[in-house]
Amino acid sequence: MIAGGNNRIRLLEQSPAIEGQFSHFVENTDWQVVTQSHQEKTEQDVLRALSKNKLDVDDFAALISPVAEPYLLEMVTKSEKLTQQRFGNTLSLFAPLYLSNTCANECTYCGFSMSNAIKRLTLNESQVEKEITAIKTKGFDHILLVTGETNKVSMPYFERMIPLIKPHFSQLSMEVQPLAADEYKQLQTMGLDGVLVYQETYQRKTYLEHHLRGNKSNFNYRLDAPDRIGQAGIHKIGLGVLLGLEDWRTDSVMMAHHLRHLQKRYWRSRFSVAFPRIRPCAGGIVPKSVISDRQLVQLIAAWRLFDWDLEMSLSTRESPEFRHHAVRMGFTTMSAESKTQPGGYADDSQDALEQFEISDERPVAEIMAMIRQQGREVVWKDWDPALSHV
Repeated sequence: MIAGGNNRIRLLEQSPAIEGQFSHFVENTDWQVVTQSHQEKTEQDVLRALSKNKLDVDDFAALISPVAEPYLLEMVTKSEKLTQQRFGNTLSLFAPLYLSNTCANECTYCGFSMSNAIKRLTLNESQVEKEITAIKTKGFDHILLVTGETNKVSMPYFERMIPLIKPHFSQLSMEVQPLAADEYKQLQTMGLDGVLVYQETYQRKTYLEHHLRGNKSNFNYRLDAPDRIGQAGIHKIGLGVLLGLEDWRTDSVMMAHHLRHLQKRYWRSRFSVAFPRIRPCAGGIVPKSVISDRQLVQLIAAWRLFDWDLEMSLSTRESPEFRHHAVRMGFTTMSAESKTQPGGYADDSQDALEQFEISDERPVAEIMAMIRQQGREVVWKDWDPALSHV
């Protein structure tokens, strides 16, 4: 037990860093050195990065540095061009399906945190079927399953629900608690296509300050989850940091290192990144490092220039105005008309707390019209498991 003001905080015993996995890299990397990698960039570093076709992490650090801000228009223009060359004029839409808000973690920024006195709900088969029906009527064919993190909503529950859900959607991804490699492999045989595990922050000290108890307080086990996903041969691996917990530039450089680490080892998998900013929620916190809209645009463009093949996702956390202008920036996927509480689509559980407040509440039809106004076409299906055998 660790004293924390008036509270008693229980941290799990930490898993050791594993040689050859990303925890080993983090264990041997000085956070301050990574911070200096973007703080000390010059205009020449930015110009060199903009002139290159194949960028390394040092180039990425230059593009997100303060000195790169005057080159934002050039970065965005190049990002739009590269996205169109690689992905055409298409943008795919997906919906998150929240299966449970039950959670055994204490996280300072999340509405599902175990100390919040809220109504808890884990959907049963009948409720899940109602959610599927409601989501399908909106046109979605790509679904992201989301849960809180608890042993009560783990492999036995997933093994019941995935066979029920998968026949209705061509692409099925998950954002749930980190699992073992053999568990990911088992879920893949049941139709799982992608797994998203956001590290939240790569700064160990800050991470432990915000993950006060529960399995999520195990920094290294979460950090190495993408390695286990890759070892299981999952088709797509998703990365992300919660922008605002720590210095957003340093966290982003660390995530760029993480991406390159995974690409070298699990080259058969595809990769995606997301850009969640801290949003209001019950028991929420004030961001430590505020990233402005302009800086977020800079970060988005830098990621596209860093990796032309990377899938990039934008959620309904952002405002309608921002999403309207961001459509052409480099994104390949976008959520729409999201409900962040279990049962939200079928209105079975309006009293269940949302994980966070969404900002863009426009219906799917309006989102589609906006995308088309930007000269892009909506894609409902861009992946089929049969392609993995070609």
